[in-house]
Amino acid sequence: MCVAVPAKVVEIEGTRATVAVGGARLRARLDLVPETRIGDYVLVHAGFALQVMDADEAEETLALLREARQLA
Repeated sequence: MCVAVPAKVVEIEGTRATVAVGGARLRARLDLVPETRIGDYVLVHAGFALQVMDADEAEETLALLREARQLA
């Protein structure tokens, strides 16, 4: 199963970003969403940001993922 997760962009260097999710910092490519800015939420899968997300939607999705983890 493949899952894409919302992550907050904390740094941008060219076409690469550092994103924060679940207390971790990861690297993600921005080739598909060059309009991304620091502070945006992006949907990340396999190291690529697939789309810029609405902040409220991203926070809601992250809350649901945290809840699911607690139930497991």
